[in-house]
Amino acid sequence: MRLTRPRAVLFDWDNTLVESWDIIHESLRQTFLDLGREPWSFDQTKAWVRRSMRDSFPDLFGADAVRAEHSFYRHYRAHHLRRLTPLTGAAATLDALHRDGLPLGVVSSKQGNLVREEAEHLGWSGYFGRIVGADDGPVDKPAPEAVTLALDGTEITPGPDVWYVGDTGIDVTCARNSGCAAVIVSADPPRDGDCPRVPDHQVADHAGLHDFLRAHGITI
Repeated sequence: MRLTRPRAVLFDWDNTLVESWDIIHESLRQTFLDLGREPWSFDQTKAWVRRSMRDSFPDLFGADAVRAEHSFYRHYRAHHLRRLTPLTGAAATLDALHRDGLPLGVVSSKQGNLVREEAEHLGWSGYFGRIVGADDGPVDKPAPEAVTLALDGTEITPGPDVWYVGDTGIDVTCARNSGCAAVIVSADPPRDGDCPRVPDHQVADHAGLHDFLRAHGITI
């Protein structure tokens, strides 16, 4: 798909706008230990963490899913704001799109209240019309309903003139499910499990995204 200038831009949150692999891995490691299980390596965490906890923990922990969820969030909440780090260039990306007047939103697999808390902590809440995370609707990303909810109030419907910007294969899946354009910000090829996913455009980092935005008439 040849991308046109967007009418709206939606973002994944973790590792698209903020660096969070370390705190996610540490919280998941403590969860495994709390449940008496062998913890994963960092690479295993990066390969597995994609879907919302509502969708993924029952598969991973079975009857202990609720206990595991409580454990994870106990560890995560204790450290996440102190450890929260924007990716290099992410603030400039948001500022340029906001100044251009484009509606912005977030569609994340992380609990919506946590994403909103983190956005507020960074002073980014004003950039976004809607921040949608896990448990904010009846189904979570990559279901198209999450994208529709993020665009609520904009009079813009999901389509190829809406860019969904993420970093992994599930973000490509989310864009495809909703009919949006998939833009990946990562040096790694996106995969959804073992399945490669081909985005409409991929850049290695926000500096590359800035060049792509300039090519579409957005000053940055």
